[in-house]
Amino acid sequence: MAVLFAGLIAVSLALGAARLDQDALWLLAVSRLPRTVAAMLAGAALAVAGVIMQMLARNRFVEPATVGTAQAAGLGLVLVTLAAPAAAIWVKMLVATVSALAATAGFMALVRRLPPRDPMLVPLTGIVYGGILAALAVFLAFENDMLQYIEVWTSGELSGVMLGRYEFLWLAGAATVLAYAYANRFTIAGMGEEMSLSLGLNYAQVMALGLAIVSVVTAVTVVSVGMLPFVGLVVPNIASRLAGDHLRHSLPGLAAFGAALVLACDILGRVIWYPYEIPVGTILGVVGAAVFLWLLQGRRAHAA
Repeated sequence: MAVLFAGLIAVSLALGAARLDQDALWLLAVSRLPRTVAAMLAGAALAVAGVIMQMLARNRFVEPATVGTAQAAGLGLVLVTLAAPAAAIWVKMLVATVSALAATAGFMALVRRLPPRDPMLVPLTGIVYGGILAALAVFLAFENDMLQYIEVWTSGELSGVMLGRYEFLWLAGAATVLAYAYANRFTIAGMGEEMSLSLGLNYAQVMALGLAIVSVVTAVTVVSVGMLPFVGLVVPNIASRLAGDHLRHSLPGLAAFGAALVLACDILGRVIWYPYEIPVGTILGVVGAAVFLWLLQGRRAHAA
């Protein structure tokens, strides 16, 4: 993993339309290093948020982008932009976090009412739930001539990341560290409420903390670089197959895998149509969908 990271970072720093000549240090410091760091922070944080979401929902087919969390963050951005167009970025991020938290809590309340016999009902409910929130955001944007604004957060894009425009992603990194500190509690919470209470765990408190971490990570990522699909879905599933479900043991590798995936997809998007770029969200959508279908086929073959 260390060798892979070193190679990806070197390629990311060296790749670009501008040549590294006499202004190499300035270009690296202002543009390419922030972009590389932003890709790794977003990937690691989204992978961790995805596994926490799966633990809390007790379903392997959910992530923040498929349960309405990311869509609610975008809706919060639209609402705060309409109410206070000149609001500071941290105000917009706070509103997006609160909106994402409320929507995620609403999804968890819906999950409790679903029959446990069919696990596919959970992601299907999440997709419909998120689609309603996204439709509401698009309707408000259309009515107020803000459709281009919606495009910014729906298509993950790292080309605009520069020094001074990515630092809020360190909050997502801090949330990832906090998740590692409570990894054992999240593992127990993934066993269900009855088992958690029997083991002496404050289930409600852990649920609240998990929802807060997922909401903060999602909102910060959406505001900073847009929506990055499938990271929180495929990375936890692959990590679970390789390292098991004990988060204390698997979380560092899972975060590293998520960071490497986003960084690799960003590099791929910059190479395919060089010197132009394909948004990293588009590349992740194609790669993530293919990997997810492979995981589904493997699950069916294993069940058979």
